[in-house]
Amino acid sequence: MKLVKFVVMYEIRLWIALYRWVFRRPAPVPPGSERFPYSGAVMTILIAFIVVSAVEIPILHLMLPWEAVRVASLTVGFYGLFWMFGLLATMRVYPHLLGPDGLRIRNSLILDLPIPWDDVRDIRSRGRSLPPGGKTQFEDGVLSFGLASGTTVDVVLARPLVLPVKQAGGEPVTEIRFHADTPGDLVAAARAHLRSEVG
Repeated sequence: MKLVKFVVMYEIRLWIALYRWVFRRPAPVPPGSERFPYSGAVMTILIAFIVVSAVEIPILHLMLPWEAVRVASLTVGFYGLFWMFGLLATMRVYPHLLGPDGLRIRNSLILDLPIPWDDVRDIRSRGRSLPPGGKTQFEDGVLSFGLASGTTVDVVLARPLVLPVKQAGGEPVTEIRFHADTPGDLVAAARAHLRSEVG
């Protein structure tokens, strides 16, 4: 039942994100927050999938000899095409946020992790490649949210935290790594907030 609810809510939010992106109505953000995109790392891959899918739809329609199968193929093909546009939209509509309360690390609809400034000791820009094994990885207290097999920002926590991320398995996290398209700008803005917190 939980899985069904998750899938339904995911689909609804995906189509809402597509609507917001197409009509240029960004999701509201808290006052004083800045947006930092991360979709650039996977934009080329997603566009390639979209183009291949768009080309595949009419080819299959012409190749299949049965009308019912052609209709089903068109339906599935167009749904898949719009779904990929929706996935891209979620990444554009829900960027990382940085504001007075802290840093909010996001990834499409599958990650929305707020980190208050009190829990941040340091933040720095550093490009890293991740080993094979998925986008989210946890090892020796380091939680990595990779995109295109890499991260660009390191957040060193002020104290070990147990975060609501399945891959961490309830173990304390001491550092978080994630991707941002403009890591230097994000780090500069974050350090300005950290200095104001100390001051």
